Amino acid sequence: MKGTFFDLKRYAVHDGPGIRVTVFFKGCPLHCLWCHNPEGISPEKELMLLPSRCARCGDCLRACRHGVLSQEPDGEVVADHSRCTLCGDCIKACARDAIQIVGWEATIAEIVTEIEKDRSFFDQSGGGVTLTGGEPLLQAEFTEALIDELKLRGVHVALDTSGYAPEETFLRVAGKSDLVLFDLKLMDEGKHKKFTGVSNQLILHNFRVFDSKTQVPVWARFPLIPGVNDDGENLEEMADFLASLKNVKLINILPYHKGGVEKFRRLGRENEFVVFNSPTEENINGVVKFFQDRGFKAKKGG
Repeated sequence: MKGTFFDLKRYAVHDGPGIRVTVFFKGCPLHCLWCHNPEGISPEKELMLLPSRCARCGDCLRACRHGVLSQEPDGEVVADHSRCTLCGDCIKACARDAIQIVGWEATIAEIVTEIEKDRSFFDQSGGGVTLTGGEPLLQAEFTEALIDELKLRGVHVALDTSGYAPEETFLRVAGKSDLVLFDLKLMDEGKHKKFTGVSNQLILHNFRVFDSKTQVPVWARFPLIPGVNDDGENLEEMADFLASLKNVKLINILPYHKGGVEKFRRLGRENEFVVFNSPTEENINGVVKFFQDRGFKAKKGG
């Protein structure tokens, strides 16, 4: 059994307690218009161009047998992603690593081997491993098997999830983790569907059921996007919802940033992204205080 991933980050300190290894699963059922990891949306491998590294030498164009690559008048290399077979010829021809295939497969043993290299950091800092994405529950069988293996080794496991999965799958897999980082974006179903592509009803249902049937602690993660979900109505509904749950230990306010814009362009999917304004420090601090005033432990960041 193999899983598909797009990144593995060491010495992560914003994805749960302590120092962690964060494993990024590829594929997500949501399509958030502000996504800062768009390479994690598709479950398939993808071609990505990195213009800042490109020497504009044309070697990649000559190596491509499928007419995928071409050059703009200013020399910038662009791609017709619909023609790409991911053969890798252009990557081999590029001396500056300006072309990449995003997405790689690994077995449980291979991922665990990489994780174990940081074991001393876990033990010293009270850290562990965070499984994120994308959406780990889109690869539920692999995610569950990985959690089982890590738990056998005494590794603290946090699952970062959108909550968008069949109830039985969510309860079974998330219930094996030590901590759930639960993304909560919008309370209004219509707005949620507009900005993420899916309804939030399954997400809210899973949150409620999980809270009622387990004792697993939850950190609610709220991506703060001005003009989308920072209005008083959404904040009040979110506070009321979270107050009805017993296992929410912390609210992470995650300020929107525009880092995903360039990634969408590199993937040839710039039309799928909307550029929003980043929140001001005053805005961020105001939202943190809003939740603190209602009795929650809340902070900026993960």
